[in-house]
Amino acid sequence: MNRLAFSILVILTAIMATSSLAHAAGGDYRRGLEKSQVCQSCHGRTGNESLQPSYPRLAGQHEDYLVHALKSYRDGSRQNAVMAGFAGNLSDQDIADLAAWYSRQEGLQDLDVE
Repeated sequence: MNRLAFSILVILTAIMATSSLAHAAGGDYRRGLEKSQVCQSCHGRTGNESLQPSYPRLAGQHEDYLVHALKSYRDGSRQNAVMAGFAGNLSDQDIADLAAWYSRQEGLQDLDVE
């Protein structure tokens, strides 16, 4: 029984350490707010007020999706001339920070359509 308890303790400790490292490598939403100044001209302060209907609303999107999208614009695997220009200058940390900010904003609620 002691051996089983020790094994469980080791496994739980490893899981918690891995989770902490993953969180530490993530973005800082406060820095994301500061870095989002340029983004706000098209997507609005919180990511809900897009300038054009064709511009996506960023608020409430999954953080990992936002990271993937911005990295794809940066490396050219996702095509959009405007976004490629902005994302091309972003570091991995910039992208993580922006994703942290926009993912923590409240997205629009579903509308009842009759």
